[in-house]
Amino acid sequence: MRQSQYLALTGLLVASTSCGVEQEPSLDNSSSREEIPARNPPPFRVYVTNEGSGDLSVIAGDNYEVINTIPLGQRPRGIKVNPDGNQLFVALSGSPPAPPGVDESSLPPPDRSADGIGIVDLSEQRVVRVLNGGTDPEQLAVDPDGMRIYVANEDAALASVVEVISGETVAELPVGGEPEGVTISPDGRFVYVTSENDSQVSVIDTEALEIVATFDVGARPRSSAFSPDSTRAYVTAENGGNVSVVDTSTHTVIDTIELIGENVRPMGVVVSGDGSRLYVSTGRGGSVIILDTETAEVLESVEVGVRPWGIALTEDGRYLYTANGPSNDVSVIDTRTLNVVSTIPVGERPWGVAIVGEP
Repeated sequence: MRQSQYLALTGLLVASTSCGVEQEPSLDNSSSREEIPARNPPPFRVYVTNEGSGDLSVIAGDNYEVINTIPLGQRPRGIKVNPDGNQLFVALSGSPPAPPGVDESSLPPPDRSADGIGIVDLSEQRVVRVLNGGTDPEQLAVDPDGMRIYVANEDAALASVVEVISGETVAELPVGGEPEGVTISPDGRFVYVTSENDSQVSVIDTEALEIVATFDVGARPRSSAFSPDSTRAYVTAENGGNVSVVDTSTHTVIDTIELIGENVRPMGVVVSGDGSRLYVSTGRGGSVIILDTETAEVLESVEVGVRPWGIALTEDGRYLYTANGPSNDVSVIDTRTLNVVSTIPVGERPWGVAIVGEP
């Protein structure tokens, strides 16, 4: 089997993610228990890439403390966990940061030797290997059996498909200018890649390794997320200020949800485990917007840190984490109360978030 082959060849152990922190004492006063929200999340760890400081902050899920910082390399951004929960894949780039509107001729030349996909072994808490993932990797997706990764090469207008074991690039597919978000459907059939320049999404068939469709969305699309049953996808558009709802059977936009608010710029997006809620980080809007997927109505807007981007939800759906770049911190939202329950200082310019539960 491919999975057995993968485990045998990598020989990497499943990480123990127990935090080893004592439980908070219970309160005897019943009125105090009512006033203080209960917090008893399952054991998990949160991994945050810090683009500016080139490292990975490791946060304990039960007490919101940074318990380790792992060196990564230049400009770590996109981050995904493998299906076994024992490795992280991190996009590293030697291209200099280039905010919108910057004169690229004024930038220093890229360091192509710094490009790659770093593999972090969670038992060893370090980078154990770097794959060639094409030039200027930004975001990536991992297939359901952990054998392939799909990488957006921002400067090359390509998506690279890489075999994890051999490190071989098996396909390079044109996906429009400045590709960014890369998401694989839960059933593993399709990969959606957003193109910031062309305001479109390219659809990769994972069996054929071909582009089978493209469709237009709002201006400067950033990220996408699929419903748990893979029948719908949601694509955020930063400059369009909206979220496109996509029928994945035809790869067509069937609805567009306009997000209202000062400086709202839809960025990261994640769907709840039951598919009923959509969480969208708003960048310059400084908030997370919660949408009802059935009615397409806004349920709530929660203020977080400065320019939230990366966003991730715990497996039980109870806590949402956002990476807030300019404020160098991470916000934690309790999705039941829709309150921020913690703000955690991390490295410089936090970008991506991945959550790994205890195996």
